[in-house]
Amino acid sequence: MADRDLADDYRQAGFGRPLGIGGRPALIVVDFAQAYVDPESPLYAGVEEVREVAARLLGVARRVSIPVFHSRVEYQPGGIDGGVFYRKIAALKCFDRGSPLGNFADGMEPVAGETVITKQYASAFFNTPLADALTAAGVDTLIICGLTTSGCVRATAVDAIQHGFVPVVARDAVGDRDSAPHEANLFDLENKYADVVASSEIVAVLSDLRGKDPGGC
Repeated sequence: MADRDLADDYRQAGFGRPLGIGGRPALIVVDFAQAYVDPESPLYAGVEEVREVAARLLGVARRVSIPVFHSRVEYQPGGIDGGVFYRKIAALKCFDRGSPLGNFADGMEPVAGETVITKQYASAFFNTPLADALTAAGVDTLIICGLTTSGCVRATAVDAIQHGFVPVVARDAVGDRDSAPHEANLFDLENKYADVVASSEIVAVLSDLRGKDPGGC
């Protein structure tokens, strides 16, 4: 089935209804670690352009003063706290405590007042305080950027909708090591679990919500 036919088929079946950004959004930057931008890392994903867009979106979120969250992965050396997931993906050793590959990528570091969620599994919600923190902040929409589209971005978006938050995935501010899983997962997310929109559209909505020009993406 051609891509256009496939998209039409999903729409005609009732998939892909837009949810829209609510009045109390937050941004989460998912796992933007050095492991994905260091060419010597087994997890290197060639996402330098994605980092630039995500950094601009992060800057906008700060300027319009919406809550900002960052997720990161860290394991005890040997991965006993990573369970079967750690056994499944040998490259997760990059995130053993003390590894420089687990550090935030340059330009993506949290600043004072931003919440850091440390996790061991794909979703930023699983076994973490993220849902409680979003609820306490009155958030209704979770804008998602980061890495990787087919892994932790997807898992976080699915859990967001299951916790009652509208997930909005910034199409050009998420990335993967290959275009095929990246595009396939964006298609699936857009049709079943989230809104998938360009960062420029997100910036325009944030500008309207805060009544000021936050700068572009």
